[in-house]
Amino acid sequence: MKNYFSSNFKLGVLGGGQLGRMLLSETQKFDIYTVILDSNNDAPSARICNEFHQGDLLDFDTVYNFGKRVDALTIEIENVNIDALDKLESEGLTIYPKPSNLRIIQNKARQKTFYTDHHIPTADFSHYAFLEELKHSYENNIIEFPFVWKAAQFGYDGNGVKVVRNYEDLQSLPEGECIAEKLIPFKNELAVIVARNSDGETKTYPVVEMEFHPEANQVEYVICPARIDETVAKKAQEVALKIAKTFEFVGLLAVEMFQTNDDEILVNEVAPRTHNSGHYSIEASYTNQFEQHLRSILNLPLGNTESKVAGIMVNLVGAEGYTGDVVYKNIEDILKIDGVTPHIYGKKITKPFRKMGHVTIVNEDINKAREIAQQVKETIKVISK
Repeated sequence: MKNYFSSNFKLGVLGGGQLGRMLLSETQKFDIYTVILDSNNDAPSARICNEFHQGDLLDFDTVYNFGKRVDALTIEIENVNIDALDKLESEGLTIYPKPSNLRIIQNKARQKTFYTDHHIPTADFSHYAFLEELKHSYENNIIEFPFVWKAAQFGYDGNGVKVVRNYEDLQSLPEGECIAEKLIPFKNELAVIVARNSDGETKTYPVVEMEFHPEANQVEYVICPARIDETVAKKAQEVALKIAKTFEFVGLLAVEMFQTNDDEILVNEVAPRTHNSGHYSIEASYTNQFEQHLRSILNLPLGNTESKVAGIMVNLVGAEGYTGDVVYKNIEDILKIDGVTPHIYGKKITKPFRKMGHVTIVNEDINKAREIAQQVKETIKVISK
């Protein structure tokens, strides 16, 4: 086995946002030399990695030349130049998740087609190369309102997703390749994180439940364990495992799902990386998702995914009406509460709904944890000077 620890081994990471920053806590714990590429010189990871390079993650030459500097390469965002990764992989560089997986996952139309081709349950959808084709389908009664429009590429945190309820909504959609998905009535939005190493060892984290902000379409609370029936939880984990095995995925795969009104599980989408739905694991799990990501991509034995205690994560997002130098108002008040741990992402400028941090609440009692989470949400405010 390679010596990754206190050695001259270099791990490259494409992306230096908050996920990269939290990964660095684990590379520092193991003393793994970490090199990061990000377009923003003030990225959350820029000041705390061993080596930082500024550059465009979608530019072929930038990604290719960065890959030549490192011994293994991973990502913290999927919107990267896959052609460069293909060339690096063909030249022998270890890259996880695999470029072939990223190529499918990066495009929502390809991702959805993958599910239908492999009999993985997902909502019915239609794929359109242009917005005009979608409008034409509506005008010819091929699709009907309401449906969920998703941009095929570059969506994140609720951007690139819209429920289309009428003709006016349809007219306001941006141009470009997209899918139109059947609107599913559901009881819960769930997520399962699967870890898999190149030996094929696989582990799943407990099913989590996600509560969304109604306007921003961003996750407000992640609740672990999900307050669902054990048979539904088992079904969700089995679906997530099937996706990871079908992809022959290596790394961490976050699978977002719907629990329908009749307790079926439908896959919404996957993220081929550490994920917002796993942040609770830093405080609540035996092995947090960032350490597990390292274990999986370096083909180390996978850690225990069980929770030590119930955990709830609250996203800290910029308050509406505030843009500028960030201030975390009332942070001292939440620090007085037992079991509350804030994580600040190092973004100096706040904007409405921008993810600026998160807070984890741990408690023996999930219902008590949820009450405290509500209190935290109502107390701390992300504003500007």
